[in-house]
Amino acid sequence: MNILIIHAHPEPASFNAAMTERARETLARLGHDVVVSDLYRMGFDPVSDRRNFTGEADGAYLKMQAEELRASATGGFVPQVQAEIDKLLACDVLIFQFPIWWLSLPAMLKGWIDRVFACGIVYGGGRYFDSGVLRGKRAMCALTVGGPQEVYSEAGLYADVEQILFPIHRGTFGFTGMTALEPFVVYGPNRMEDAARRAELDRYAHHLEQLDQARVLPMPG
Repeated sequence: MNILIIHAHPEPASFNAAMTERARETLARLGHDVVVSDLYRMGFDPVSDRRNFTGEADGAYLKMQAEELRASATGGFVPQVQAEIDKLLACDVLIFQFPIWWLSLPAMLKGWIDRVFACGIVYGGGRYFDSGVLRGKRAMCALTVGGPQEVYSEAGLYADVEQILFPIHRGTFGFTGMTALEPFVVYGPNRMEDAARRAELDRYAHHLEQLDQARVLPMPG
């Protein structure tokens, strides 16, 4: 299979970076082709506006969907965006690797979605959910949070992580037709000793080895 990992953390020595490297090693060992887009190292521009395109459908008023449809039909995306679109369309499994910041995605990763998940490329013309353009692909979030697991629960200060990720699971993965897999979460790696962090990386490798058995999140028809 072709695996695309979108890595969104600015520190090369971070635990998120260690997770991406363990994923790359594990999946390659299993015989998969792995591509990593390290957004910060690439200097990926997260701002979505006219800079996405080489031309324009309407120079007087910017309507993103209209410009994306034009670019989709004419090959009018700038090279940086087109390269990521090509990676997305070629993959069988998409993995987002990131830390939860302010109960949401890092802006760099959200900007990647905004620019790459373009109308005419991954949706449009009534194609969504089980008739979505990306049906047949699987997608999952692999992430870290700063606090312990009990904080991210119905009884804790914040919601369960799957509730926090609902906009991604339902509004990005599911909407475009992808099969959304249960997220893999590491709680508070910054609070752990090295041995515990290594154990979490081993747990992640085992999860990836058993990815075909991962729980599938329900989506509307």
